[in-house]
Amino acid sequence: MANYFAIIGAYLLGSLSFAVIVSRCMSMPDPHSYGSGNPGATNVLRSGRKSAAALTLLGDALKGWLAVWLAIHFQTAWQISNDTIAITAIAVLLGHMWPVFFKFKGGKGVATALGILLALSWPTALLCAGVWLIMAFGFKVSSLAALIATLISPFIAWWLIPHTSWVYAVVVIDLLVLCRHKSNIKNLFSGRESKIGQNK
Repeated sequence: MANYFAIIGAYLLGSLSFAVIVSRCMSMPDPHSYGSGNPGATNVLRSGRKSAAALTLLGDALKGWLAVWLAIHFQTAWQISNDTIAITAIAVLLGHMWPVFFKFKGGKGVATALGILLALSWPTALLCAGVWLIMAFGFKVSSLAALIATLISPFIAWWLIPHTSWVYAVVVIDLLVLCRHKSNIKNLFSGRESKIGQNK
């Protein structure tokens, strides 16, 4: 029973869209209503409120980390399997992308995926974050940085994450993130993708 609670709890935690929550708390417009319409830190940054974007990034990453960390922390006490932890990692991302609390209109999952990686394997997360930072500062295009970091993360995970089911979870998470970036990929190839901080 604890295995089911862990998965359901992860999805509900992931459904907390911090872009919307932070915007409401700071009396800002709904992030769905401007820029790319994506409820994520990059789009919130287009509002000009850097503090709101930072809080969104932190909140989205933290919920991904917390859902997986709790499952790992209580694994022995609650007899949670490694497979359940892998599904929990996917579930919190699904909650972020399709949040039950916000009409299933969620974000693209980069920050949440990073938080998940941090709980599964902090060296993997740090390496992927390093790649993202290098690409983001070098090209000033958040989606490009996210896509490159996403593409290399399974290879890093294969060497550093101890459980095969967790590595498979990373692969599924990467595919979900790539799927949510379809429009960004098209814009990148056509040269129409916005840069960080630039209004769409």
